[in-house]
Parts: sequence; C-alpha cells; structure tokens
Amino acid sequence: MTKYKGSLILGKRNHQIKIDSLSRFLVYILGHKPYEFGLVPDMDGFVSYKELLQAIHEEPDWHYVRQSNINEVLLGRDRSLFQPEEKRIRVLDRQWHMDLDHPSDMLPKLLFTPIRRKAHPVVMEKGLKSPEGKHIVLSPDQDMILRIGKRRDQKPVLLEIQASSAQSKGILFYSFRDLFLCNGIPAEYIAGPKVSKEILESMRVAAEAKKEAIRTKPEDFTPGTFPLDPSRDTDLKRRAKGKKRKGWKEEARKFRKHKRR
Repeated sequence: MTKYKGSLILGKRNHQIKIDSLSRFLVYILGHKPYEFGLVPDMDGFVSYKELLQAIHEEPDWHYVRQSNINEVLLGRDRSLFQPEEKRIRVLDRQWHMDLDHPSDMLPKLLFTPIRRKAHPVVMEKGLKSPEGKHIVLSPDQDMILRIGKRRDQKPVLLEIQASSAQSKGILFYSFRDLFLCNGIPAEYIAGPKVSKEILESMRVAAEAKKEAIRTKPEDFTPGTFPLDPSRDTDLKRRAKGKKRKGWKEEARKFRKHKRR
C-alpha cells in the first residue's frame, strides 16, 4: 500500500512538472519569440490555438501537447499569465514588438514565401495578395519558410521574392525580427517553379467550361412553362385592363364631395 501511494504521488509530481514545463514554453513562444517559431500574432498579441499547436508539434519532445494540456495550464497556478479566448490565446506580458507603421529599411535582396500547390498557377500569373486581416509572411531563411508552408500544404511551393526591387517600386515590407510582412506583391517580382503545361491546359479547359455554363444557363422556369412579357401583347385593351388612369384618385374625391352636398 505504501509503495502504491508513493508511485501515485510520484506520478502526480511528474504530471505537474510537465504542466509547469509547458507553461514556461508557452510563455516563451507567445511572450518572447513567436517569430522564432514562424508565428505572427495579431496586433493584440493573440495567436490561434490551431497555429500554436502546429508550431509546438514541430518541436522535439512536444508532439504530445493537445488543447487539453494547454487547458490544464490555464487552470493551474500560472493561469494569471495568460488570456485565453474561444479560439485564440495570448500572454499578458509580451517582450516583443511589431511595428506596422514604419516599413523596414534593412531589407534583404531576396526573400522567400510559401504557397499551396493549388494556388501556384494563379499566383505566378496575378501575384500575391494577403487575406483580410493577415499578412504575407516572408523570410530569407528557406527552412523557416518551408516549416511555415507545411502547416497548410505538405508539399508547399516556395517562391523567391525580389524584395529590394519591389521595395524600390513602392511595395512596403515590415520587419518582425527574423520575419518580414507584406500586404501584396505583383507577379513581376515573383520567381518560382514553372507551371506545367498540363496544369495550364486544365485551367484553360475549366475556364472555357465555366464560360459555357454561364452562356447556356437555363432560365429558372419549371418544365412546360414560359415567361410572359406584357409589353408584347397585341391586344391593347387587354394590356390596359385593370390599370387605373392617371388622376383617378382626385376624381374619386371630387365625386364623393359632390355626393355629400
């Protein structure tokens, strides 16, 4: 019995040690160096749980962490360090600063950014545009960009951005320590793998099919019916039937007034 109690106490102690370690790790990621993990918090310092867990799972010895483990931290003695919401979390004491008011002056000549494979043909033709409320994330470190890209696509396409040339033409880049942020990049400053002929042909066929579908779209009528156009009715009396002539209200009032007299 004593041996059982001892092992139970030891198990609880080890579990608490894991919770405390996770708490310190979360503080480091969210409060000190999110950019080191390829994370870009929003302007209020929040990171979504989904992005946070993806970044954590990329680290050795942290693959076991789930939302339930983070919840244990938030219920424990370090809960005052964090501010959780339904789908996101932040630490209250943040040591990093993100300046989106002043573009970066120290910009590498080349930067890299990841895209999903299915977006590759469109981006090469039309350029990059950030989603609403987000930024395009770039880095001179291809390994970091590959890490970020794999969170959305197991085999992302890495694009080379002529950052200094784009900046000279008025494209703004903002520094977030080891990462750079941008709202949009024209196609002329983007280099990447060529889009295969098969993909280009399939895109052309899909575009033609879409145009044809729009051109031959059936009218919204049930079988055996047809639309009526009153303006094409040759019977003028029938067209006028049911319509009240202009000024009928005034004449009706005059008639009622005369009748009362």
